[in-house]
Amino acid sequence: MESKCTTRQRENKAGRIYGWQLHWRKVSPRATFDIMKSRRNFTTRVVLIFALVCAISVTSAIAQGAPQGGRLIVDRAPNFGWNLAVHLKIDGRAVADIVQGRHFDGFVPAGRHVLTASAVPATYFRPPTSIPLTVGRGHMYVFTAVWDSDVVVLRPL
Repeated sequence: MESKCTTRQRENKAGRIYGWQLHWRKVSPRATFDIMKSRRNFTTRVVLIFALVCAISVTSAIAQGAPQGGRLIVDRAPNFGWNLAVHLKIDGRAVADIVQGRHFDGFVPAGRHVLTASAVPATYFRPPTSIPLTVGRGHMYVFTAVWDSDVVVLRPL
């Protein structure tokens, strides 16, 4: 009597009898869709995590608010010299070398500070000049570096 088995069932029976097993699978359109769906889920998760990180960083920047200090702008006089720069220090730390056509623009914490200016390169002995500055929160301070009797001076505007 002939059994009514499909080809697949016969192959599985033969595999069980002879000790081997068939490891092939037919790829269905549904399996392809599941793979694409998992990729889409992964991409969606990555985008959502990125958006969350951006939102947190923007929120923390807004929470910090305005800097707790003042704005300092130091210009260089047009007739300062074409081959000289102004070397600017704040509290003994070098912050900028201001060359022709440029300026320094930065925030300084509130409190007492000492601005020191000198000409570079220092081909002749020209002592640096210093001025005290008390920075208030939210204020702006503008100075121009000029020559005065062979010494660099910061003049407030």
